[in-house]
Amino acid sequence: MPHNEIKADIIQSVDVAISVLMEVAANPDCRLSNIARSLGETKPRILRSLRTLEHRGLVQKTHEGGYLLGNAMLVLGTAASMQIDLVKIAGPVLESLALKAYETVQLRIRDNTEALCIAKAEPSRDLRVHAVVGRRRPLYAGSSKVLLAFLPEDLRNELLPISLDSMTARTITERAKLVQELETIRATGYCISRGEVSEQLVSVSLPVRGYDGSVLAAINIAAPAFRTQEADLDRYRSLLVEGAAKISAGLGWSR
Repeated sequence: MPHNEIKADIIQSVDVAISVLMEVAANPDCRLSNIARSLGETKPRILRSLRTLEHRGLVQKTHEGGYLLGNAMLVLGTAASMQIDLVKIAGPVLESLALKAYETVQLRIRDNTEALCIAKAEPSRDLRVHAVVGRRRPLYAGSSKVLLAFLPEDLRNELLPISLDSMTARTITERAKLVQELETIRATGYCISRGEVSEQLVSVSLPVRGYDGSVLAAINIAAPAFRTQEADLDRYRSLLVEGAAKISAGLGWSR
């Protein structure tokens, strides 16, 4: 995207707020006047940003009138650290799986009610599944169901939408049927999706666990349906069992 187009898309108030947040991070206990002077902005504008950030728990005001990072930053920092460590550990495993399966491998995490692709590896073949880091999918469709299946039941029920939109004719749109499918995934430990997100794709997915056994991510192999047989799905599952175990072990999980 051209630079001028990027600048046109920037929301100035948000941009200033982020600059303020970075200034507080770099200079703990800094005061309003110092931040305004450092950023070349007016005090009223900086004060509005600080109050907004304080409202969301991203900064906190001290008794002496300075500003520090707020508790919400701990949540963001922990999430960022987990994702970065997860990608770093998973990267070589994804590449190895893509070579062995000769198909596309993806790693997804749950972001509220969606599954977010945070890493991928693709084979060097012309016809393959094209994965996009940053792409989001509903939790209730396709390989992303693994992330939903292993959640505590109350949280799972909270995240399940009342109405399940159909992505293809194979998408499960009946809530009771989906819950039954999630229980099967939880019992077997894996998910096979046939055309739920795209009619032309099949995938196999397994959970990746953290040190405490909780499911942090889902790893999947996706392939065009026309060249994928049941024997292939069994082989992909075996590869993913090994791959998921390696990533989970890297995150501190021990069976």
